[in-house]
Amino acid sequence: MIRITELRLPISHAPEALEEAILKRLSIQAQDLIRTDVFKRSYDARKNVALAFIYTVDLSVKDEEKLLKQFSNDVHIRPSPDTSYHFVANAAQVQADNFERPVVIGFGPCGIFAALVLAQMGFKPIVLERGKKVRERTQDTWGLWRKNVLNPESNVQFGEGGAGTFSDGKLYSQIKDPKFYGRKVINEFVKAGAPEEIRYVAKPHIGTFRLVGVVEKMRQEIIDLGGEIRFSQKVIGFDIQNDQIVGVKIEGQPDLAANHVVLALGHSARDTFEALHAAGVYMEAKPFSVGFRIEHPQSLIDKARLGPHAGNELIGAADYKLVHHAKNGRAVYSFCMCPGGTVVAATSEPNRVVTNGMSQYSRNERNANAGIVVGITPEDYPGGPLAGIEFQRALESKAYELGGSTYEAPGQLVGDFLLGKASTEFGRVMPSYKPGVHLTDLADCLPPYAIEAIREAIPAFEKQIKGFSMKDAVLTGVETRTSSPLRITRGSNFQSLNIKGLYPAGEGAGYAGGILSAGVDGIKVAEAVALDYLSQ
Repeated sequence: MIRITELRLPISHAPEALEEAILKRLSIQAQDLIRTDVFKRSYDARKNVALAFIYTVDLSVKDEEKLLKQFSNDVHIRPSPDTSYHFVANAAQVQADNFERPVVIGFGPCGIFAALVLAQMGFKPIVLERGKKVRERTQDTWGLWRKNVLNPESNVQFGEGGAGTFSDGKLYSQIKDPKFYGRKVINEFVKAGAPEEIRYVAKPHIGTFRLVGVVEKMRQEIIDLGGEIRFSQKVIGFDIQNDQIVGVKIEGQPDLAANHVVLALGHSARDTFEALHAAGVYMEAKPFSVGFRIEHPQSLIDKARLGPHAGNELIGAADYKLVHHAKNGRAVYSFCMCPGGTVVAATSEPNRVVTNGMSQYSRNERNANAGIVVGITPEDYPGGPLAGIEFQRALESKAYELGGSTYEAPGQLVGDFLLGKASTEFGRVMPSYKPGVHLTDLADCLPPYAIEAIREAIPAFEKQIKGFSMKDAVLTGVETRTSSPLRITRGSNFQSLNIKGLYPAGEGAGYAGGILSAGVDGIKVAEAVALDYLSQ
């Protein structure tokens, strides 16, 4: 296969134009071209250039060796890398007589892919998920959004699909991926019913409603391959003997023997973190971020980012990524930007308010939203590896109080926030958060250094996106679950530093951020588990 990069075509080009461009670029005839696959398609929407798609294409041609030699000095024509996935082991190779099936705790993106790859290798994993199946979980989540009723075990954070199910379904990441594990993740999503285009668009996303069906099909494949998914199975303790995991304790159930346990917990499994700490598992505090959600009209973002190209259906709703280094030394940045989406209630604990962002596949809601968050470090919350959890809880409890103690979120217009006065009525932007937004002064929601940094950052962001500091844009508090506040540290073998057979993985363990990177980490950990079985 040959890969051509930076192949530029007008955005409204005819379907046959891509093949014609390939033939022209390589100076070959149509009969010489055997197969064409689009690997990536991005777009150039700079205001002063013609709107264009930029393609990376893999293709088979007659006499590839001769053609590669002909273009040996062209950096945009090279052999295609092997992006296919290769399994590292098969359960049939395991020689141990007392084989115990691997256990995966958590069935979010990381747990799904850890379990899926283990199942595909024949290891028949057992998955323990504290929440419910995705459709039942969706009903419980709507219970908070529509009726102000929280189910602490079935919500945005807990249940089949993890927190990523109620998000934009973004499938892009900045992780280094030399083995193309990300391609494996994408291919499995497509196989389970995700749109084919996520294989090649520059910033693929699935959207919440489509993710529901995709997750169900992946669950069924694991089951068909001999795996088990056990819902409403809350892990409350760990049986560790001689620095080796030998079992897990499940609320209301007999203990489950296991000597290979994948911790795919997600970043909100606070009680499980506490149980791990009590069992002596090594962990350490790590940086994370806190802030607010900000909402603007999506049309404003489209115009600012795309100029005359705003509204083009081939491009869709515009996104943004912003960062500002404040004078007080804090970094302020946009997080989990959701074009044409909504702000959602994402708490998992009673009497606390947490916000997050979500979009459907269409991204056609009125508002754009993003987290505007401030980086903090363990120096801001001294007290050991669990201190970050208490730091988060304090902010979430204050947000609950300022929102009226009804699960409504505290909110403030940007203009009033910058002036330091409470808001009393909404303007042009109506917030999307359900159960609702209670206008107040957000200055009490975050530490003073965070408020100071955000007040400095918003006008700075205005210089990049005209209208970003519009007076009646809405801030909603608080965003605290940006990432795990701790890391369950692991070694090069992916096992806990001090407990053999325990495999910290994904966002909760501090090794991923987002659906794609969590899925990739799940694959890596599954491989490590399989290889450890072979070594016994």
